[in-house]
Amino acid sequence: MSDFLYTAQALDGSIKKDKLEAANKKELESKLNKDGLSLVSSTLVQKQKNQKVTGLEKFLNRVSLVDRMFFTQNLEVMIRTGFSIARALKTLSLQASNPYFAKIINQICSEVEQGKTLATSMREYPNVFSSIFINMIEAGEVSGQLESVLKRLTIQMKKDHALIAKVKGALTYPAVILIAMAGVGVAMFIFVIPKITSLYDESTVELPMATKLLISTSDFASKNAILVVGSMIALVIIVMRWLKTKHGRRVWHTILLRLPIFSKIVKKINLARFTRTLSSLLKTDIPIVKAFTIISNTLGNVYYRDAMMVVADNVKQGNTITSVLEQYPALFPPVVTQIINVGEQSGTIDTISEEIAVFYEEEVEQTMSSLATIIEPILMLVLGAGVGLVAIAIIMPMYNLVETI
Repeated sequence: MSDFLYTAQALDGSIKKDKLEAANKKELESKLNKDGLSLVSSTLVQKQKNQKVTGLEKFLNRVSLVDRMFFTQNLEVMIRTGFSIARALKTLSLQASNPYFAKIINQICSEVEQGKTLATSMREYPNVFSSIFINMIEAGEVSGQLESVLKRLTIQMKKDHALIAKVKGALTYPAVILIAMAGVGVAMFIFVIPKITSLYDESTVELPMATKLLISTSDFASKNAILVVGSMIALVIIVMRWLKTKHGRRVWHTILLRLPIFSKIVKKINLARFTRTLSSLLKTDIPIVKAFTIISNTLGNVYYRDAMMVVADNVKQGNTITSVLEQYPALFPPVVTQIINVGEQSGTIDTISEEIAVFYEEEVEQTMSSLATIIEPILMLVLGAGVGLVAIAIIMPMYNLVETI
């Protein structure tokens, strides 16, 4: 829990809600100083407010999910303890560890003080606040339930953070192994294999095709080491950029949905995010058509995004959600469509969606926990096959040499 949370708890027990708005700056400073904290001078606050976020800063800087998560959590606590939105934003800007994020919070605070809504002010920073975040804040302001919406957003971001952390943690080990294998392979072809294959330079024995190919590849790599390494780096950059294009993403996502191990993981992750987001949006009283439009911008896989847009269009025309999801059996298992159907008929789709989300989040956690165990034997087989092929290509000519002696 952050320093502010400790402060807010102390204030919650000692200051009544009706006195918080009337308290002046000195009184707040004295309360905060008792807990070891103090407000920065108004001069510094004003200086921060005058700093505008430039287009270059938006391009170069990023606000992490953790920063946004703690910002939302602390804002909810401050509003719950009686702070006005502007005063809460001012205090949070002083605690932000990210200078870029601090400037954004200050600008939002300035606009709120000028009479704009919180959602309208945040909408100017789409690279920081997602569409689901802004729409839920807007719904909370309109309904007067901003505090509960912020709490729900905090839960949503914590779930997303836990999901991302699980996926990254599970994929780190195989990624490191693959990179190490590639590095060792390049080093062998450049430095090790040329010294071994030099034994065959003066030999009159006919070399096997595998050995000839190995020698040719090794000679080229050793004579053009910079070119080989540079080409590999360039290839990685080109592939990464291609994957960011519309066609590249679609091809890559198609491959992921068909890979034996990763297809189930991708489906579970997207189903968990879909149902979790749907539950959060519907509980905030956002119209269901708009909810599916927002969800389409939050899912990672393009095919799930397309399905959400189709659902939004069909629901607008009066069709049920279940009837549309049943058209995508490869993306939405029958159990999901049937449970959502029950939720539609009973009017509890928001609650049922949350239960589905919990189920798939637990499934992802279990799968990620055992992923390293599943992938490790496959990596060992690939590594063993590569080493075996190189060994065979080197050893085979030695038997021919022995036979000629």
